[in-house]
This record gives sequence, C-alpha cells and structure tokens, in this order.
Amino acid sequence: MMRLSMLLLIATVGSALWLVHSHYESRRLFMALESARKENQRIEVDLDRMEVERRAQTTPLRVEKIARQQLQMRNVSPAITQYVTTTGAVNLAVPVKPPGAATASGAAQ
Repeated sequence: MMRLSMLLLIATVGSALWLVHSHYESRRLFMALESARKENQRIEVDLDRMEVERRAQTTPLRVEKIARQQLQMRNVSPAITQYVTTTGAVNLAVPVKPPGAATASGAAQ
C-alpha cells in the first residue's frame, strides 16, 4: 500500500509540474502571438502609408516635371528622331555630317 501511495504521489506531483509547464508555455506562446499581431498591424499601416506616397509620387505631372528638369528630356520632334533598321544601321531624320568627315575627304585628295 505504501508503494502505491508513493507512486500516486509522484504521479500527482509530475502531473502538477506538467500542468504548470504547459500553462507557462501557453502564456509565452500567446505573448509571442500578440507581439506578432502588433508587428503585422504596424507593417500594414506602413504599407498603406507607402502606397499613398507612391501614388502621390507617380502623378503624370510630377513625372513629366522630373523628366524635364532632372533628366533633361524633351518632346520628340523629327529633328532629333533616329530610325533604326533591322540591319542595325541608323537612318537619321535630319542628315548630320560626322565630326571628322571634312578632314577625311580633304586628306584623301
């Protein structure tokens, strides 16, 4: 009878320790879950803010202004258009003499 009582006591203490451990682990996991939820919410707020900023940055007028001022771009005109053929040769809309063309023909004579 004494052995049975000791066995039941050890089983009860072991069960109690397992219960305390599982409650502790449950609380720890719940806190980690809440922390992850808060981080997720913060990231979603940042994403929404960045989407609003992106939409504001990509308005057509702003893009055109930056293209003109910072990139020195201008509208297409026939004077600056170059046509590329399938052979790779470039046909200019306005014929332009290469920089060394006058000296090369004078040297050949």
